[in-house]
Formats: sequence, C-alpha cells, structure tokens
Amino acid sequence: MSAVSSGGGVRPTRRAVALTTGLLIVFLLYSLAPTWFLLVASTKNQTDLYSTFGLWFSADHLADNFRAIWDYHDGVFGRWILNSVLYSTIGAAGSTLISLAAGYGLAKYDFRGRGALFGVIVGASLLPSTLLAFPLYLVFADIHLTNTVWAVLIPYFINPFGVYLGKVYADSSVPAELMEAARIDGASETRIFLSVALRLMRTGGITIFMLDFVNIWNNFFLPLFMLNGERSFPVTLGLFSWVQQAQTSRDMNTLVLTGSLLSIIPLAVFMFALQKYWRSGILMGSLK
Repeated sequence: MSAVSSGGGVRPTRRAVALTTGLLIVFLLYSLAPTWFLLVASTKNQTDLYSTFGLWFSADHLADNFRAIWDYHDGVFGRWILNSVLYSTIGAAGSTLISLAAGYGLAKYDFRGRGALFGVIVGASLLPSTLLAFPLYLVFADIHLTNTVWAVLIPYFINPFGVYLGKVYADSSVPAELMEAARIDGASETRIFLSVALRLMRTGGITIFMLDFVNIWNNFFLPLFMLNGERSFPVTLGLFSWVQQAQTSRDMNTLVLTGSLLSIIPLAVFMFALQKYWRSGILMGSLK
C-alpha cells in the first residue's frame, strides 16, 4: 500500500516499509549465512568441528589450519589459486576484447544478416555452460588439446552474453558523429576502434571483464572435463578433489572448509576494487 505525499509523489506506508525491510534482512541473512559458516568452521580443528555449535566460534585454530593448507602436498593449494588467477585474468581479458570488438561491429556497421546474427548470439547466451562442457571436450580431445591450458582458456574467450553487452555499450557510448569525424581525419576503422571506441566503452569493458572473471573463477564443469593433472587444477576443481578424499578421511574436512574460505578472498577483493566501475556499468546496460 502507498499514499500520496504533499509534494505529489507516492509515499509507501509504514507496513510496506516494514515488510520490505524485513524481506531484505531475510535475504541478507540467507546470503551471508554460508560465508559466516565458513568463517566459523575455518577456526576449528577436526574435533571442534563436530563437537561444537556450527555457527559460533570455539577455540581458535585458524592459524594452524592456514599452515596446514599451505603445507599440504608441497603447497598445491597455492598452485591452484595461481591457476585460477591465470585462467580468470587471461580468459576474462581475451573475452572482454572479443566481446567489445564484436559488439562494436554489430552496433556500428550495417551488413546483411546483422539482425539474424544478433538473434543467434542472444539465443546462445541463454544456453547453460554446463550443457556445452562435454561437446567441447570431444572437440578438444579430437585435436589433442585436452589437459592443457588452452583447453580451458579458448572456450572462455567466446562469450555470447559479453557480445550482447558490448553491443549495448557501443550503442550508448560511441556517437556516430565522432566516428565520422575520425574517418574525415584519415583514421582507419581499426584505429577508430582501438583509439576512440575502446576508450569510450571503458566502463562497459570493465563490467564485462568483471562478470567474466567471476564466472571463470567459479567455473567447475569445464576444468573437470578438460584437466587431469592436479598441478593444473583451478581452485574449484582442487577443492572438489579434497571433498572426494574427505569421504574416506575426515581429517580433510578442515582443509576443505579453510580452502573454501581462502578461495573467496581474492574474488571479494577484486569485486571491492572494481565496485565503482561495475555499478555504473551495469546501470548503463540496464537503462539501455
């Protein structure tokens, strides 16, 4: 329910405000509960993990758990973190550049079949990535690229949703008049894109990079199909291998929980550092 204020605007009633606030609090608690559990569980040893209340602290063993996870298997967890950083950074950078270039072309050049091509891209963005993992594995196995870095990176470079966002940002950020002025000055189409369009699409590019980075960091099925060697695992697949070991050895549970907590820290820092850009970038895309 709402009421009309003296200024002519719509003012929500106290009941509506209370209901909305209550729902937001419930959603906040639901969203933070897994992270809180990880934080609490990471401070416990194997005994406390099963003998104390799961959502509150007991004795502090966080430092011991950190040392254990970095020492396990000659520090393989650190290698997994570095692999995830490598896959996410290179994959997101390549995907962002390709998405911006393709989106720019769809937005600024008129060619036969442009509408149909854009429709195919939008349709492809609706396909779940897990559906494509096995077909991609068959393709890469046929060309003998499985269990290599390229088997993970190349599929990340192609992102239909990123192309869609690139078109949206190109439509709203790159004026046709500015492109025409650059052509009059003798700039080539490649120079216009690299020197003019990319600068104007910077906020959109950072948004695409951020979304790709998070998606690649959290991806599980593609590395599961493509990679066999433990040293090449990203952190998601590495933690899964520990979960499998924990089914026969309960001592692995503290490593799994502490590793899960550590795995979200780089992502949280990354999101916080780029929040200024992704807020404005997502707003621009939604308004368009």
